[in-house]
Amino acid sequence: MNLNLYGHADDWIAVDCGMMIRQDLPDNPLQVPDLTTLNTLGIMPRALIITHGHEDHIGAVAWLWPNWDCPIHATPLAAGLLRAKFLERGLTTEAIRVIEPGEALETGPFTLRYLPLTHSIPESCALLIAAGEHRVLHTGDWKLDPEPLIGPPISAATFRAIAPVDLVVGDSTNAPLPGHSRSEGEVAHALVTAINHCEGRVVVSCFASNLARVLAIGRAARRCGRRVSLMGRSMERMVGVARGLGYLDDLPPLVPVTDLGYLPPEEVLVIATGSQGEPRAALSRLSRGRHPHFELTRGDTVIFSAKAIPGNERLIERLKRGLARFEVTLMDEFNHPELHASGHPAQDELRTFYGWVRPRRLLPVHGEPRHQQAHQALAREMGIAAPLAPMDGDLIRLDGDGLRLESRHPQSPCIVSQDAVAPLPGLGGAANRSRHGRLHLAVSVAATEHGWTRIGRLMLDASQASPLDETAFAEWLDDCLEEIETDSLVGLRHALQPRILAWFADHLHRVPEIHLQLLAVETERVGSSVKP
Repeated sequence: MNLNLYGHADDWIAVDCGMMIRQDLPDNPLQVPDLTTLNTLGIMPRALIITHGHEDHIGAVAWLWPNWDCPIHATPLAAGLLRAKFLERGLTTEAIRVIEPGEALETGPFTLRYLPLTHSIPESCALLIAAGEHRVLHTGDWKLDPEPLIGPPISAATFRAIAPVDLVVGDSTNAPLPGHSRSEGEVAHALVTAINHCEGRVVVSCFASNLARVLAIGRAARRCGRRVSLMGRSMERMVGVARGLGYLDDLPPLVPVTDLGYLPPEEVLVIATGSQGEPRAALSRLSRGRHPHFELTRGDTVIFSAKAIPGNERLIERLKRGLARFEVTLMDEFNHPELHASGHPAQDELRTFYGWVRPRRLLPVHGEPRHQQAHQALAREMGIAAPLAPMDGDLIRLDGDGLRLESRHPQSPCIVSQDAVAPLPGLGGAANRSRHGRLHLAVSVAATEHGWTRIGRLMLDASQASPLDETAFAEWLDDCLEEIETDSLVGLRHALQPRILAWFADHLHRVPEIHLQLLAVETERVGSSVKP
């Protein structure tokens, strides 16, 4: 959820404040960071700094900022998206202050410079944070894209000019992948080729926030003689904000969905939300024949220009089965991988970037433990110290002696429910909350053809609960997962909850309050993973 805090003496700043969608809870509610640890430690940020406008970096601001009432610094696009969120919740927008990429600001003992880099949304920036004798480069999300479509390519000279830095807090998302991520320019060329061969109407689904992809689809439609329409509220909102800032001036004029029926099929292209199988999104409505103004027919083509988010595989398969009933052609990451590009750096990009900024130390963030470990290994190959792979809630000190873990603060989940933020109750019930301690358990799972399987190690903090045999619990859990047949993380959680409570009741003298989170990981890892 990307809430990062940097402190010097008694001053603190916050960097980003995102949310996540809990796929393992009914109705897929939003989860936001828990501020309990900050309140306990007396941490009150004097400013909130935003690196870019993705939901996992700004989605919780409107919910949590009222606790701080501090200035918010963001580039124009992120600021525009935040203003829309604040107005929806009836909040004043006076605290939102626009800073252009490349500019610097000072707040308390901190000097920060926004350093532009490429990602899957415009105006993404790394932050060079200086306080006292130390300089930290917080990369945010990035990649080295020579042809980003929106905005300039990354400037090697800019990052060479800041070298060396004491610490990079760096993106680990694609650290296990060799080579270089695909450019948005390459995807744009592939879209033209694919759409040019389509005969009927074309629907392309992608993430609304990937404005470079939206622009590439629009340009491809124009080159192929097609008119463009948008389908989905989040797509319309994102495109509206971006066009207001001049980012999509080259997007062809938009046709209302209600007018598409008047156009010949070979002149129609729709950019739609719903690539992840979301039941209420535009593409799911099309798959059920329930859109009021548009119906798929034989000869149409649906293109998925997005990668499946782990845990959504079965929802997406269900969506594709629904689309197949209309006898449409489906193009996705499996039969046409050239139609999507990641927004994160693979190994060659990491090596190039670190060659520019010459960090003395690395703190690998984002992704799961295996991503962080791959990032650490790459850093060590380059002579960069990388002693820690942090977990949520870790308090880490950087001083003349290097990096060290000061303390660990397990984070309880907080859910946005009925227009308020509330702690998610544990499985053990309120009666056990104070008497028998807490147990935090996160399980990484992947969907298989026959059910679910656990991936990697259990993430378990039982420091406040009675001792337990983790090996015995892991073996029991593996057997449970093999027996449970369900299509969704919600169903898996529903089936696991009573079983887990029963196991702990049988094996512990006192059942603690249990905080369970199921985390979906990518299916290609299933065959090579080793369970402890």
